[in-house]
Amino acid sequence: MQGTNVAVYEVTDFQQDVLEASYQIPVLVDFWAPWCGPCRILGPVLERLARKHAGRWKLVKVNTDEHPELAMAYGIRGIPAVKLFVNGEVVGEFVGALPEHAVEQWLAEVLPSETKALLAQAEQLLEEGKLREAEPLVRRLLAAAPEEDKARVLLARIRIFDNPDEAERLLEGQDVAEAGYLQQIEAIRTLARLLRLKHQPEALPEGPGRAFYLEAIEALARKDFDTAVERLIDVLRKDRYYDNDGARKAGVAIFTLLGSRHPVTQRWRRTFDMWLY
Repeated sequence: MQGTNVAVYEVTDFQQDVLEASYQIPVLVDFWAPWCGPCRILGPVLERLARKHAGRWKLVKVNTDEHPELAMAYGIRGIPAVKLFVNGEVVGEFVGALPEHAVEQWLAEVLPSETKALLAQAEQLLEEGKLREAEPLVRRLLAAAPEEDKARVLLARIRIFDNPDEAERLLEGQDVAEAGYLQQIEAIRTLARLLRLKHQPEALPEGPGRAFYLEAIEALARKDFDTAVERLIDVLRKDRYYDNDGARKAGVAIFTLLGSRHPVTQRWRRTFDMWLY
């Protein structure tokens, strides 16, 4: 193995050069062969980027003609094939000769960073229902990366129960395409509407579920989530589609924003779901 300050080198011992080394620095592996035309296009691009970003990640080149066992072990069916290893695991990959700007964009998405680590930590706390513990992390993340839309969504998720108007402002102009975040955005907007209805009860239609619905909104405003969900279940029992299926939307939003491991979600989700079908 070559020294750790080298940005580009040929594999000699995959275990040492890639798997063990990836615990210290991300390792990009280029599976290639001398006869492969696209490999001759991509190879110099990767080598140039490796030298440009020396110290952030390293490039290891694997000639599949010389190391067919590695190609087989990692399911290489077409080359060039690129895999990024972090802590001994593949965290990203692509096949084919991408242009340099596309490789740079891919690297930005898959390389670990402090921002991603903070985001993952905050997401974990929120799934456990620890909104207060997550808030300082999210604010620290936004202070370092104010353009991070995911962090803005997480902060809106935290602030919705205290200040729905602030939560909705945080969502303005965001550009997040991941399904989990889109679900959170929908949940935030659903609860923001409900919390505003607390001051506009006359906007709600008449119906057998109306009284229970208003009680659910009142409970939600004071963060009494158990009572809020219980009253929403009463609405489902009395008037399933009241307020354009509002009770279902509100219940799903509460569980989404509190997190799957929050005691309220654990206590009520199954009973709530039973009344949907």
